Amino acid sequence: MELNCVQFLQNKTILVTGATGFLAKVFVEKILRVQPNVKKLYLLVRASDNEAATKRLHMEVFEKDLFKVLRENLGDEKLNTLLYEKVVSVPGDIATDQLGINDSDLKERMRKEIDIVVNVAATTNFDERYDVGLGINTFGALNVLNFAKKCVKVELLLHVSTAYVCGEKPGLIPEKPFIMEDIRNDNGLQLDINLERELMKQRLKELNEQDCSEEDITLSMKELGMERAKRHGWPNTYVFTKSMGEMLLGNHKENLPLVIIRPTMITSTLSEPFPGWIEGLKTVDSVIIAYGKGVLKCFLVDVNSVCDMIPVDMVANAMITAAAKHAGGSGVHMVYHVGSSHQNPVTFGEIHEIAARYFIKNPLRSRNGSLITVSKLRFISTMALFSLYMTLRYKLPLQLLKLIDIIYPWRNGDKYGDKNRKIEVVMRLVELYEPYVLFKGIFDDRNTKSLCANQKEEESKNTEKMMFNFDPKGINWGDYLTNIHFSGLITHVLKK
Repeated sequence: MELNCVQFLQNKTILVTGATGFLAKVFVEKILRVQPNVKKLYLLVRASDNEAATKRLHMEVFEKDLFKVLRENLGDEKLNTLLYEKVVSVPGDIATDQLGINDSDLKERMRKEIDIVVNVAATTNFDERYDVGLGINTFGALNVLNFAKKCVKVELLLHVSTAYVCGEKPGLIPEKPFIMEDIRNDNGLQLDINLERELMKQRLKELNEQDCSEEDITLSMKELGMERAKRHGWPNTYVFTKSMGEMLLGNHKENLPLVIIRPTMITSTLSEPFPGWIEGLKTVDSVIIAYGKGVLKCFLVDVNSVCDMIPVDMVANAMITAAAKHAGGSGVHMVYHVGSSHQNPVTFGEIHEIAARYFIKNPLRSRNGSLITVSKLRFISTMALFSLYMTLRYKLPLQLLKLIDIIYPWRNGDKYGDKNRKIEVVMRLVELYEPYVLFKGIFDDRNTKSLCANQKEEESKNTEKMMFNFDPKGINWGDYLTNIHFSGLITHVLKK
């Protein structure tokens, strides 16, 4: 099948959920830049009404630096005209029935016009409240599917998941859908998604009947999510609820073509619309910045473990290419791993060496303006050793500080309490990151590799040359991290 992505996008009407998210922004910008003759983009965002949705889209999407190339190419007036003609703001919420779209005329128009549904909406907090995670990542995905099935012209549902739905399995992780009936934990307990929802509702009811505070309810819901995830073999609520979302889609898709995109750790743009654009600190970035600021001296990580990263523009390109390939297909249920560990791996140790060279040459400044000197990190490769290190290095001296606070209660501030809270936060973060910094899996990407080869063949025939590149082999990690990603973090995250 020919893969002319620009031609595919022409006159298409596309629904994008989670439109204010990092990946969705890049996806939308790419479509508007390469194919202004797309028919319509329905962008669903959480908002009280159409005016609030429109305002949110403009503030959180179209006014961002990401759109500066499009703005420079078209000028403000033409860009505003393009957005007015092509973009429809949709106030809604995938966690509710009918996607929370209250405007019946708008809902009917969408059902008549939509060709492609792209579900990017998600909550990505590792320890999300269980009710929230189930509502958005699990049953929210099912709500999007049910809406898509009522669209009379729909050709495809493209659902963005995460490669880490595999849990903590080592070895080569295959690109294959979940079969819900096969999901059992080590003790043979079969996963029942409806039972999970009922357990959550029952716990929530008990908490409300006990007149618990909102803070206590949140804590209890977070603990329940982590407890249920680990009981069934997943490390956290995020990947557990995303996994269940995939299972529901597979079980209820019927004849609707379904493509699941599973990206790994998404990083700043490699080249489009310009190199280095990023929004917020992603998984590995918070560690990099903490190191650059001189506050990170030790971290739990296996230096030989592969850190599977992929630039966000490559993920957007893979999404568009997969949609072009499978739209209108028969019996489609395809999974694509979009990452780098199989074809172009980089280890945590290599990233540290690159970061050390970068921050020695380009030191950050402290609040008083002085240059920050970085030193080599101390790496600890097991959680047990890390806990021992924290006890010897921080917790024992902390007990002395507690004693001083008791002996001299008139000293200013609760220094013991402050430092103890900081240590608790560090340990909590390390526990959440542990499955990823010690991960021993490699993501098989033969489906993605084949898709990429098809796209390259098509691009060689026409003017689409390198317009939809997502080949990880082309990334030079030293160059990308040094000249693009680190500077992008400083420009687009730290300085703002």
